[in-house]
Formats: sequence, C-alpha cells, structure tokens
Amino acid sequence: MKTTAHTILELAFDNSYARLPERFFARLDPTPVAAPKLIKLNVALAQQLGLDADELSSPEGVRMLAGNLVPPGAEPLAMAYAGHQFGSWVPQLGDGRAILLGEVVDQHGTRFDIQLKGSGLTPFSRSGDGRAWLGPVLREYIVSEAMAALGVPTTRALAAISSGEIVHREALMPGAVLTRVARSHIRIGTFQFFSARKDVDALRELTDYVIARHYPEAADAPIPSLAMLDAIVGRQAALVTRWQGIGFIHGVMNTDNMSVAGETIDYGPCAFMDTYHPATVFSSIDQMGRYAYQNQPGIAQWNLAQLAQALLPLIDDDVQTAIHHAQAVIDSYPERYEQAYMAVMRAKLGLLTAQDNDITLITDLLDCMAKNNADFTLTFRRLSMLSATNTDGNIAQDSPVRDLFEDPDAFDLWTVAWRQRLAQEASEDNKRRTAMSAVNPAFIPRNHQVEGVIQAAVKDEDFGPFEELVSVLAKPYTDQPTHHKYAIPPQPDEIVRQTFCGT
Repeated sequence: MKTTAHTILELAFDNSYARLPERFFARLDPTPVAAPKLIKLNVALAQQLGLDADELSSPEGVRMLAGNLVPPGAEPLAMAYAGHQFGSWVPQLGDGRAILLGEVVDQHGTRFDIQLKGSGLTPFSRSGDGRAWLGPVLREYIVSEAMAALGVPTTRALAAISSGEIVHREALMPGAVLTRVARSHIRIGTFQFFSARKDVDALRELTDYVIARHYPEAADAPIPSLAMLDAIVGRQAALVTRWQGIGFIHGVMNTDNMSVAGETIDYGPCAFMDTYHPATVFSSIDQMGRYAYQNQPGIAQWNLAQLAQALLPLIDDDVQTAIHHAQAVIDSYPERYEQAYMAVMRAKLGLLTAQDNDITLITDLLDCMAKNNADFTLTFRRLSMLSATNTDGNIAQDSPVRDLFEDPDAFDLWTVAWRQRLAQEASEDNKRRTAMSAVNPAFIPRNHQVEGVIQAAVKDEDFGPFEELVSVLAKPYTDQPTHHKYAIPPQPDEIVRQTFCGT
C-alpha cells in the first residue's frame, strides 16, 4: 500500500505542468515495487537540484525513488502525447511506463522534472506492463550521464533502483526503476496529440506554457508561436550537430522522442559508433535504416516540420499565410545545421578560422575513415596529439593515428592537406592540441563495455563494473592511463551489432 512521506522527504515541489487542464495528463500514483534497493544515486546531480543525498539514499528516500512512497508536494501524473513512429502516425502514445512525480527548481533557478521510469501501468500503457528491466535502466544511466559529461544537452539520471521483481521480456529479467531528470518531458508529439484532436485551445495553452518555461524571449515576438518554433529549430539543429560530432546514434528519432527543450531524451536502442561508417544503424527495430547516423540531421528537420504543422492554427488564421511563415522557419534548418556542424568539426580538427574549402577537408577525412574502417573516437582523439608539422614525412610521428587505418597511406595523403590548412592558422601548436583534446573525447560508452556492465549486473549481481564505467565516463576528455582499457575498441568477438528498446 502506498504511504505518505514523513517531513524528512519534503521536497520543494512546484508542479506547473500539473496546473494545466486535466486532458494534458492522467493523474495516478506510481505502482509500488516488491523490494526496492538502491543501485546508484547521482550525488552531484542531487546537490545541484538542492536535494539531500543522505535523505535520498535512506530507506525512506529509496522507497520514494522506487515509487513506493509519494512525498508531500508531489502530484504524480502520466503525460499524454502522440507521435510519428518510424514515419507512421500513432494518435495516442503517452507515458506508458513513466510517472512525473513533480518539478523542482535548482540553485540557479532552473526548473526540472523528476520522473520515474518503470513505475507501473498507466492509462497510456497499451500492451505494455509499465515496468522496466535492469538492462535498459543501467544503459540509460550510463549513456545519459556520459552525454552530460560530454557537454551534450540531455536528460539526466538521478538514481537507479532494483525493484526486487521479475519482468517478463524475451526472458525473465530483474526489474528496476530509473529516476530521470529533465528540463521538461514535453515532446513534439505532445503538440501533435492536441493538433490531431483539433484542440486549438489546448495547443494555445501548451504553447504559452512552453514559451514561459523554455523560450520566454518568444513571448514578446509579433507571432509568439512562430518565434517558439524558430527557437526550437535552432536548438534541435545544435543538438543533432553535437550527436554527429561524437558519433552518437539515437536509434528511435520518433516525434514522441524529440524534446522541445532541445535535450536528448529516451535512450532506448542508442549507441556510439566504433568503426566509422555514415550508414551505421544499431537499433534492432530500425530495419530500413531510417534513423542511421547519416540520416539524423534530415530526420530532425522532418520532425520539426511535424511540429510546424501542429502550430499552424496559432501562427495565422489564414492557412496559406501560416504555412508560408512556418515553411520559412523549417527551410532555415539546413543552413543553421550546417553552420553548427562546421563549427563542431572545425574545432575537432583544430581550426580557429573558417574557410570555404574546410568542408572538403572534413568530408575527405570521414570518407577515408569509412573506407579504412577507422575508429571514430580514436581517430579524432589521436589526431589531437599530432604536431602541425611533419616536414620529414616521419611515419612514426603519425603512427598513433595512421595505424587505425587499413591503408595508412590514405591517411598520410589527407594529413598533407590538413597540415597545410593548419599552417594558415595563428594558433600555437600546444594550445591547439589542448583545444582539440577538449572537444575530442578519449572515452565514450562503447557498446561492448555497456553490455559487459549489464551482463555482470544481471547474471552476477555485480555492480562494480557499472560503478567503474560511470566514473571513467564522468571525465571523457581527460586521459586516464589506469583506465586505458575503456578507450579501446572492441575485439571482433566483442562487437555489438544490435541494440534493443527497453520496452
């Protein structure tokens, strides 16, 4: 039976989303689990949110994080939304295994949602059981926290809890609950939910809410809804650019998995590339490669166009005028993406200035990497170590990078153009190397390592590997010689070729 928290767990909730009309969500409490046990508490994040880590890790705190105890001030709810899944329209989705406990405001005045994933059945569960098993919970904790350390806008993991229950998937799996933190959980699909119902009043309330929470500058624009769309387009372009710069593949870029706050959300069959190839796909459900690495920028624009479609009634009463305004914003995406992408890639190559032929330098390197099965992360990290000059053609000097290529001569040829380009820069060599190392990570959550961590936890109840991997990934741009194994690509028998959704 659900119990009420004592004063020790009184959080300073300020639940603005719960004050919206009832058709935005379903109010219900999380379903208690059998035997909650703390796996990991993100102490640093708890402190940022103004939460007491000792209280959260207490028996009462663990019960709250598991959904067994609803603290005072919380107003639990499951959010309603719709979406395009792999391009197919689904009119009602919603939080099928997640409950938004409420919102807190951190020490900087920023509002955050606190949500429980794996917290039981909701009116939106459809055929699901509302639960999560341990593997996807650990994966989301690892990858979302790694993304935060990499500087990518993302939802965060506050805690992972084992439930003491068994979850039925392809086999019997140990259950778990993830406590997720986000600037909000509003998605493009949230707007689509009301648009499909021709509920213009709800669309207007949702737009006003998103503007007040995420884009207050849009409130004073001649057409606030259009200004909000423009701001969201900018954030999404910048976000996907960051994904491309670290070789991250989301895996399920459905419109219900795209946050209007511009954060990476819903880490299902996500993965980081080892060997670079633009057509790389990991998701077991992406049979046609819709969400392949190379397609992510274009899919983001497609998703944004669906948001624009939903906003048309708010942009102008005349449909054609509304379409004209919205289309102009959507059409601005490619240029904005290209500018952001070039800034990211120039930094990865150590370039301080912009030249027209830089795109050729970048694409030539990526083409060379793809043809020679070079590791994405190691290529850029080790490139950061090379000198801007190699007048004698000393192969040994460049061997840390060229040895990653099946045909090292191909890399040698590219370095001639790269060094000629660096010679046109005014940067001092050591400063350039330092700058490059600050944007080219040494450590990413490599798929085989994540799977190894999950197997140790599931089969042996050993969370030591999980703790160690999380610790290493918290400093992705720092060389950690004692943890060198985490920077090494998988051996042929360790390669993970498919990743799976947590449902």
